[in-house]
Amino acid sequence: MTACIESATQHALVPADLLATLLQARQTILPKRLGVPGPDAAQLQAILAAAAHAPDHGCLLPWRFVLVPQDARQALAEVFAQALRERDPAATPEQQAQAREKAYRAPVLLLLVVDELAGDPEIPPAERILSAGCAVQNLLLTATAQGFGSALTSGKALQSPALRALFALSERERALCFVSVGSVLSRKPARARPMPAQYLGTLVPGQGVLPWGS
Repeated sequence: MTACIESATQHALVPADLLATLLQARQTILPKRLGVPGPDAAQLQAILAAAAHAPDHGCLLPWRFVLVPQDARQALAEVFAQALRERDPAATPEQQAQAREKAYRAPVLLLLVVDELAGDPEIPPAERILSAGCAVQNLLLTATAQGFGSALTSGKALQSPALRALFALSERERALCFVSVGSVLSRKPARARPMPAQYLGTLVPGQGVLPWGS
């Protein structure tokens, strides 16, 4: 199995306190709370370049982002409305209008797509999705460092045949989520984050996994 060999060039380390501050500053800002200005071309380039530093078993590059520019939002809006009608043929005009409106939120809109089968068949889909998750977290953190808000959104429309056709997805590809980036118009108070003891256990042979620190 081919390993992904990274350069041995020495990299400057980020001070731990600055990294902790950045991690703590990242917060989901819903697309309806994101407005102009969005990232300019250079800022967007830096945001997207950060994704390339995600771990990638086998160097498959199993994920990609698709930018949805303003002149493509109407097509996406119609796909959202069609996807709603596929799920609910009785959807009212008002409900369809609400579905369309979601396509116009946030100045930068990206679709994250993962290829679950291409390349080395020994690398399972779960590892490819994990790589995509790391890539999008890098993107979100870089957007936060630049002072922008961001959010991941999903929903049943991602599985819609109309959406798959619009984005020309192959049979082996899956649309994972949309990524929105823009200036923060308003935000909710930051939510309380779990402590490590809430999600960390210790393997003890013969006893299974025990709570950390027990």
